[in-house]
Amino acid sequence: MDTAGTPSLDRIRIGSAPDSWGVWFPDDPLQVPWERFLDEVAEAGYEWIELGPYGYLPTDPARLSDETARRGLRVSAGTVFTSLHRGPAVWDATWARVGPVAELARAMGARHLVVIPSFWRDDRTAEIVEPPELSAGQWADLARGTERLGREVRERYGLGIVVHPHADTHLDTEEHVERFLDATDPDLVSLCLDTGHYAYCGGDSVKLIETYGERIGYLHLKQVDPAVLAEVVENGLPFGPAVRRGVMCEPPSGVPALEPVLAAAQRLGVDLFAIVEQDMYPCPPDRPLPIAARTRRFLRSCGA
Repeated sequence: MDTAGTPSLDRIRIGSAPDSWGVWFPDDPLQVPWERFLDEVAEAGYEWIELGPYGYLPTDPARLSDETARRGLRVSAGTVFTSLHRGPAVWDATWARVGPVAELARAMGARHLVVIPSFWRDDRTAEIVEPPELSAGQWADLARGTERLGREVRERYGLGIVVHPHADTHLDTEEHVERFLDATDPDLVSLCLDTGHYAYCGGDSVKLIETYGERIGYLHLKQVDPAVLAEVVENGLPFGPAVRRGVMCEPPSGVPALEPVLAAAQRLGVDLFAIVEQDMYPCPPDRPLPIAARTRRFLRSCGA
């Protein structure tokens, strides 16, 4: 505890991401320019960032290193989307996407690659593109493919993969997350626990940390508005429209409470990134910075 009685979360490294500025795509007229994102994320008080969608930030390591360094920023991770439940036939296409992101992340000094399973429902059109439940064979393909990805990313790039349960993907609920963890090798596959997505899908983040603590390799911090979530569940809304209705809200007004999540993570006794992501696509360009600054102040009040 510090002298004011606030727990010291000295194992937690706070950052933010393009997602908190309404950035979901490499190039989109509804999104703020990357220069503005970098300026504002530094102004809001963050030192760590993620790359966001590959191609949004400069992909030349020398240029990106210059742009981040002069703003006092460092990169914690890159992000890739995968469809490994589709089996070995998608491996080459998967690796073609993974390689450039992993290369840039390594060049920027990052140690993590966030891996998000593909959506079964399109996040732009809400069209259902696959059944929401995997077959036993697809679960096996997902587990083996993810282990292979973890092994090859580590061997080729020195990065660890952290798999991100996400709304409208096959890795969403507590049941699915636990099934995935039980089916994969802890030495190859860790989890990126996104507190907002896990709550959106009915999960308890503190329980997951306390039960599978050795598998937690990374955190995304966000909260869900319970009233909006109830409407989403009642009407079966896809994730994209749910975001536009404000289902992901500014801390500390939503759930889960972040203080016990951060305390549980601190008790693991390992260094963890905790990257703020408040899904807001699309959003007015002047909206993100004040929210990001208030969120940083709130997390400092929690000891982080």
